[in-house]
Amino acid sequence: MTTQKHLARWLAIVAGLVALMVVIGGLTRLTNSGLSMVEWRPVTGWLPPLSEAAWLAEFEKYKQFPEYQKINLGMDLAGFKEIYWFEYIHRLLGRLIGVAFALPLLWFWIKRRIPQGMHLHLVLMLLLGGAQGGVGWFMVASGLVDHPDVSHYRLTMHLGLAFLIFAYLLWGALSMARGSNMQSPVGGGLAILFVALVYVQILSGGLVAGMNAGLAHNTWPLMEGKLIPDGLGVMTPLWHNMFENALTVQFQHRMLAYAVLAFAILLWVRYAGRVSNGARHMLLGMVLLQVCLGIATLLAHVPVSLGALHQFGALLVLMGGIMLWHGKARRHG
Repeated sequence: MTTQKHLARWLAIVAGLVALMVVIGGLTRLTNSGLSMVEWRPVTGWLPPLSEAAWLAEFEKYKQFPEYQKINLGMDLAGFKEIYWFEYIHRLLGRLIGVAFALPLLWFWIKRRIPQGMHLHLVLMLLLGGAQGGVGWFMVASGLVDHPDVSHYRLTMHLGLAFLIFAYLLWGALSMARGSNMQSPVGGGLAILFVALVYVQILSGGLVAGMNAGLAHNTWPLMEGKLIPDGLGVMTPLWHNMFENALTVQFQHRMLAYAVLAFAILLWVRYAGRVSNGARHMLLGMVLLQVCLGIATLLAHVPVSLGALHQFGALLVLMGGIMLWHGKARRHG
């Protein structure tokens, strides 16, 4: 196996771990577990409590913060352990991803196995991964003050960076699998616009999740009995509604979903004979499945299982779009 193939496999594995991290992060949010660990210890925090005394000490720390005092007052130690383990696994996986990237990177670098032009990209991937840990704590810290809920802006930032890292790793893996250099993104045609639209929709989903906007207006296709509900622009200035009005945030997420579906159908038609039928059918199928998952999640009032599947579906749609973009750019180059 060539060095490029080894690099491709390594980057694909790390991208898969990041995808798993995104799903576990979704489970952590959906189970309201994200504020159970009230300290950030990047170096020493990889071990969980190992004795009953250590568990009690962690629980006492948690009791000092608003989530316990305002929401979980009276929770016992067993209940605390349930939410703690979700957040602990999420943070532990983040550390494991760092090791899974940094150690092979060091080996490839020392052995001079990295192709010309890839060094900067790999360093940037490493730096983005490190930044994601800091952004994660920045998000958690926002929920350890007066209001026991994280900032929806910071949650969206954390989610968006995770998807960006996943996309970067996937692009690198595809480039190494199909050549010896990082493929230029130029030449992707409509696929570039599709990926950009999907990414905007993912950020929109972060706002919906951060504001718990999916827990209201649980009807489809109408909202409040109308295609265009009243109250979309009640805030001033008007643009605040896009980020602060839960009704508007959910409405624009719905509209973006329709736009993604329409764009996927356009790609399916326009790329007939230009890309493999399997790639066209798979992308459209993933988008249709994701739309159905979104509707089911909304109608069921965002159960943990459907919410996690919907987040995973977003990864699949983004992956399909990037693979199409990469293939088009490669042929153009």
